[in-house]
Amino acid sequence: MANVFARQSSRLLAGLGLSLAALGLSGEALAADTFNEPRPFEAKYRLEVRGWPGATITHRLTKEDSHWLSDMRFSITVARGQEFSRFAINGDETQALLFNSSYSVLGVGDSYQLNESDIPSLDRQTALFDLSRRAGHENCTEIAPCEIEFVDQKGRDEHFQYYVNETNDNAPDTIRVPAGEFEALQVSLIDIEKPDRLLQLHFHPDWPGLILSAVYQKEGSRETQLTLTNFNPAGGTTP
Repeated sequence: MANVFARQSSRLLAGLGLSLAALGLSGEALAADTFNEPRPFEAKYRLEVRGWPGATITHRLTKEDSHWLSDMRFSITVARGQEFSRFAINGDETQALLFNSSYSVLGVGDSYQLNESDIPSLDRQTALFDLSRRAGHENCTEIAPCEIEFVDQKGRDEHFQYYVNETNDNAPDTIRVPAGEFEALQVSLIDIEKPDRLLQLHFHPDWPGLILSAVYQKEGSRETQLTLTNFNPAGGTTP
């Protein structure tokens, strides 16, 4: 059971298991408009894993000199975990520089670190930022999804497909969560090797890296859920 919790919570804690690499996009090219610039923030999420007590995840996106740091961590009575990634931004491109992941369940755990040379694409924490920044700027549909390649915490290649769920008028949808009501883009991700797994995320279109909600399903049953409960932009106003 401890290992089950570690795997499930780590999947969401890790930027929800996804990385966009140099994107290996199939299908249509990127739209001409420029991606949104990152802005620092602190967010709190409610993490619910089936069969385990709920936990609070703290997520910080901060600027450090010429690079950015995305840090997620949680702690409950029986488990704790943290993942962070340093990455650089060059126009519309994201470059992973360092990734670190650690967890402990009932006093037993492990830790991993990937340096820039270990990350041929993007790490999964950087991918959270990159995917949220790109979502809505590409013609990735359910009929013609985009290909995603990334590395997990051990540097192993993973392969996903993703698409943006379209609204009737192609405008951002709205979603209400404990932190308030926000504009949202819904993105669906499918593990190519395990098509019975589905991850659906809601991102805010103007705040790269900010998750509004996420649901991970296995064989049609909800395994893990993440919901935004508090959002504090640094030096700005809440959208």
